[in-house]
Amino acid sequence: MSVETINPATGQVEHRQALLAPEQVDALLAAADAAFPAWSARSIESRGEVLHAVAGVLRRRREELQQVMSAEMGKLRKEGLAEIDKCAAVCDYYADHAAGYLQPQPVATEAQRSYVRYEPLGCVFAVMPWNFPFWQVFRFLAPGLMAGNVAVLKHASNVPRCADAILDVLREAGLPEGAFGVLHIDNEQAAMVIADPRIAGVTLTGSERAGSSVAATAGKHLKKCVMELGGSDAFVVLEDADLDAAVAGAVASRFGNAGQTCIAAKRFIVVEAIAGEFVRRFVEAASKLRLGDPQDEATTLAPMARQDLRDTLHGQVTDSIAKGAKPLLGCEPDASYAGYPASILDGVKPGMPAYSEELFGPVASVLRVADEAEAVRVANDTTFGLGGSVWTGDAARGERIAGQLRVGAAFVNAIVRSDQRLPFGGTKRSGFGRELAAHGIHEFTNIKSVWVA
Repeated sequence: MSVETINPATGQVEHRQALLAPEQVDALLAAADAAFPAWSARSIESRGEVLHAVAGVLRRRREELQQVMSAEMGKLRKEGLAEIDKCAAVCDYYADHAAGYLQPQPVATEAQRSYVRYEPLGCVFAVMPWNFPFWQVFRFLAPGLMAGNVAVLKHASNVPRCADAILDVLREAGLPEGAFGVLHIDNEQAAMVIADPRIAGVTLTGSERAGSSVAATAGKHLKKCVMELGGSDAFVVLEDADLDAAVAGAVASRFGNAGQTCIAAKRFIVVEAIAGEFVRRFVEAASKLRLGDPQDEATTLAPMARQDLRDTLHGQVTDSIAKGAKPLLGCEPDASYAGYPASILDGVKPGMPAYSEELFGPVASVLRVADEAEAVRVANDTTFGLGGSVWTGDAARGERIAGQLRVGAAFVNAIVRSDQRLPFGGTKRSGFGRELAAHGIHEFTNIKSVWVA
């Protein structure tokens, strides 16, 4: 059995990937299991040397790697290069900081000596999405490898060459054979991998549906898991906001990566006093974005990754319009294979998909509110809880409101983004567990208490 990947810019078949037979999957799990003792026994400094080497290979091969991303899921050239650079940076970061994060932590007790140790668990099984096909992998892999774990990856079916390219980079950098494996498998096979006793933990970035299924299987088999799921981030614009900055942030956050980002701003909650002017400027700025060839520097909006995803998005848009939302820009599929133009819906209300569902594509929902109190209420009126931002001329006011948002990351006068220095993850139906920073490296460790009488 095999799966096809289709170039979203051209509609042409890019690659056919054969799925692994059960004995091939078993061999890769056996290789990971065999690699773990030696890798975990290496010093943190030695593991760090490999991660620094990985960063070097990524930077040297960045142009080649972004082309693979572009062909498989439509990434703009400049966005692909930035993604590779971010992967290299996270490798360097954990190579430099893991020793501090994993240092035994002394605890004062009546014992002669007591402390907390952080020890690797074993093999982590990762189920990763297509929207950031390199970054999502390195976001879990860099801290995981530095903690002494090994890993196997089931990547999204439309980015198999990205998965193989990551494996090639790691091999070139000197990661031992078996310490990272790529499993080209389907969902049924993935459930069997989770159940395998050689798997110590599971991490997933993806949809609510995928997260619910994988978390249920992991729970059944008592496997530690981290779930980074969808989001419908609020972008709150108050009456004292700098509108130039807010509009620039709105365009960057909503339409970057063709809007296919879990932490993209999706619901623009604007106080009525300045809503008209904000919306006018937002439409004007977004109308300048241009769909086209992702490798053309003149292109400023990428196609969506797959035609079926575009069709799903358009269904949500048309349903919202039928229920009273006002299309101000776009809102019709482009003539290209998977293109969807920058789109803005105004007058979004409860009961519309644009209000309650995640629109995973270049469509912005504008929700007008009377004041700050209503803005906070509407921002929290969602089943998601990944991120949110507040735009105001008063930083103290913004910080106070940020504290009221029920999310994993709240930003004031800046767009939500992941940063290796800060923990990343959500609450409610956006998942649980954390990646990045100290929290991310500790997630897949045995946090062991040691007591010496």
